[in-house]
Amino acid sequence: MVLGTAGLMAGPLAHAANLQISPVSISFQPGQNAAGIQLQNNGDTPLYGQVRVYAWDQRDGNDALTPTTQLVASPPVIEVAPNSTQTIRLVRRAGAQATPAGAAEQTYRILIDELPRGDSQQGNVAIRLQYSVPAFVLPADGQAAPKLEWSTFQRDGAWHLRAFNAGTLHAQIGATSVRIGARDVELSKGLLGYALPGRAREWALPPDVASGMPAPLGIQATVNTRPESASAVVARD
Repeated sequence: MVLGTAGLMAGPLAHAANLQISPVSISFQPGQNAAGIQLQNNGDTPLYGQVRVYAWDQRDGNDALTPTTQLVASPPVIEVAPNSTQTIRLVRRAGAQATPAGAAEQTYRILIDELPRGDSQQGNVAIRLQYSVPAFVLPADGQAAPKLEWSTFQRDGAWHLRAFNAGTLHAQIGATSVRIGARDVELSKGLLGYALPGRAREWALPPDVASGMPAPLGIQATVNTRPESASAVVARD
């Protein structure tokens, strides 16, 4: 399964209609084998759904999700009563592959599908809403950090910005702007996207930036909630 990253929900609290989900990002610390996601139904009718777990990778700028048994969600089918909460328990299976010290974290996505009443028991499922919660398993020594390397390049006549994560921890890239000459141009007020360890993300530069290329760019970005300054070099063929 390959998904565009823009479709994956992330933030301090995910909610739509009457369902709220917390937390919306989970990190398994060294030695931790279980965690929970709380679903809160603020409506006056039951909410039904299904929960699926995928290993998360990135290919060609998109999220690639592969079914996995290394991390298990229980229960896989949910019914949340009106004005009540339910906890989804996430458990790393016994014998699950450990993350060695110094290695990159393991990355997963938990998809929570809100379904019409009764569809959770049928083969043909009509999904009403879908929530995607990232989960990360840190290496055994707990030492991991992102390391973004920024560059610009031209493809099919259009200029793009590229962020390659050479680190061992995901980079959640938030509000981002670029400086070209004496001008600052905003690329994103909120989430721009995730760059997983060893993976790259690319974005088309807006016309008011592309018109001044090729040129070095200054980068101001929020990475894992922290402000970061960097420079983007022009990539050469």
